[in-house]
Parts: sequence; structure tokens; C-alpha cells
Amino acid sequence: MSVKDMIVESDQLLDWYDRHARVMPWRVSPADRKAGVRPNPYHVWMSEVMLQQTTVAAVRDYHVKFTTLWPTVQDLAAAPDSDVMEAWAGLGYYARARNLLKCARAVVADHGGVFPQTLEGLLALPGVGPYTAAAVAAIAYDVPATVVDGNVERVMSRLFNVETPLPKAKPELTVHAARLTPDTRPGDYAQAVMDLGATICTPKSPACVICPLTAGCLARAAGTAATLPRKLPKKPQPLRRGTAYIARRADGAYLLERRPDKGLLGGMLGWPGGEWAVDKPAAAPPLAADWQVAPDPALHTFTHFHLELTVCYAHVGQGANPESGSFIALDPNGLPTVMRKAFDIALNYLDD
Repeated sequence: MSVKDMIVESDQLLDWYDRHARVMPWRVSPADRKAGVRPNPYHVWMSEVMLQQTTVAAVRDYHVKFTTLWPTVQDLAAAPDSDVMEAWAGLGYYARARNLLKCARAVVADHGGVFPQTLEGLLALPGVGPYTAAAVAAIAYDVPATVVDGNVERVMSRLFNVETPLPKAKPELTVHAARLTPDTRPGDYAQAVMDLGATICTPKSPACVICPLTAGCLARAAGTAATLPRKLPKKPQPLRRGTAYIARRADGAYLLERRPDKGLLGGMLGWPGGEWAVDKPAAAPPLAADWQVAPDPALHTFTHFHLELTVCYAHVGQGANPESGSFIALDPNGLPTVMRKAFDIALNYLDD
């Protein structure tokens, strides 16, 4: 593709974006950007952290909640860890919430509450990798950085008919994306490619007939668009097992413990039950009680493994004395998804 063709492609995509840009809480519309309204770097950064391995639909309400609770990066930096982790509950990948706090505190402590405007400065922040740095630089500051997420990979693989499977193809796709990134309106362009991949150049049944780039799409011409991007076969995920001991005291409080800060679901409240392992005996109960086993386990899938939790439940007296954890008034909405699944199963029997 010639330089002239690349300019045409970028201009066509921006024209399409001006008419069809998705409305999102963290975005400034193309019309408002042209009128001089600048995106809030704090909102852009937060959205990009939340969107890692998570859909836009799932992130919208969380972004509104977080920016309502903590309107500025200074507010977030000053928030107690436990409040932030509980507000994050249900969004998954909880290391992101810990990194969110670390980064906010670094921005306040080291940059006076102002996000750096360069790729180098953004990459130096805790928890900010190449993709997030490029996205914030482009969208918030109009730096012509190359933003490559799953949607962009799909668009580039089809536009240039790249048959090398992912993840091996990523360097090649990044080169293509960089060549197409314009010096003018790079932030809108980055969002335009992502919107194109999310709404038209979709994983299945791409709507090529209404795509603004269809005339220059090599995969469309070759008849391979629906088969791209190719991916290497995934390795089967192991199954780990564990136990969730759910004890309800006479006053309605539940026995919970806070998980270690590091590791899966770090810093979150959860049910006692020990480690999750492929082949390991069940952990001992956290206190003496008439434990019953629910007939159905709680099933959940993490990034690298499937989990099957045996749910044990019990009513205990007001003077129950656990070996670990403490009884608290439970807000189920503050639990991680896997813990909420176990709770919902136990509740069927505890309320009988």
C-alpha cells in the first residue's frame, strides 16, 4: 500500500468515525474535539485499565461508578485500598485494581497529579504497559502513538491479508498499524480503528459491504476476511479444585477473610477454604460446626485455569470463634464473582 493509499485509508476511516463514533463515558465526541474540548487523561487512563481483557459493556457502569466516587486522580490516590477493591468487585482481573491505585498514587506523588504526556513518561508509571501508554498518549494528548488491541489486530490482519497466526503476527500487524496512524487526529484515529473492529470488522460475519475500508481490503479481495486473524491453538486449561466454607452466624453476619495482597484476588474478601490446586486434599474447616455440602459446586474460569469449588455451609452460634477471618455484615455485591457464585449456592440452603 502506497503512502497516498494510506492517507486515503486514514481519511476515510476518520470520516466514518465522525459519523459513527460510539458514545462512551470517557470519550469526547469528534465534534467536541474539533471544537477544542480535550479528553480527561484520568478518565482515558482509567478506561484503558478497565478495558484490559474486559468488554466495553461491562466497563461502562464501573467507569461511571469510579469517577463518581473518586472524581480526580487525587481522590483515587487517597482512597483506602479496601474501598477500591470492593468497588472493583465483579470486574475481574483484580491485579488491575491494585495497579490502578499504585499508578494514581505515583501520578500524585511524582507528577503533581498530572499524567505525563509522553510515551516514555507514561511507561514509567506503575502498571502501565506499551498498549495503555500508547492509548493514553494518543487519545488524551494526540500523540501519534500506535495503539494495537484485539480489534486493531483484526482490522490490520484483514486489511493487509496477514495469514501468520497470532500471537506471532503481532509485530507485523503493529508495523501496519503504525504506517496507517496519521499525524493529525491520531487519538480519534486510534478510537476509529477500535470502533471499526468492534462494530463492522467483527470476529464473525464482518459487515464488509458497509466498511469504509472495503475498497482497499486485501482479505476482502482474496475472500479470506472471515477466516482472519488466524490463531494458534490454545493449550487446554487445567482444572483446579478447592473448598468454600460459608458460615452464617445467628445475627446474619458471615465469616470472611481477606486474601493476601499478592496473588489471585489479592486484597479481596472471600470465603475461608485454603488453596486451589489440581490435586490437593480439602482444607480443614475454619471452625467447628455442623457443615453440610451443597450438591452443586461453584464453577468459574480464570485466565489460565478452570475452578471447581465445593461449597460447604453451616449455621453457627453467636459465640462462634473461628481460627481465622472474622464475622462481618455481608454486602454480596462487594464479593469477587467466584465468591458470589459460591454464596448464591449456599444461600439456597442456608435460607431453608
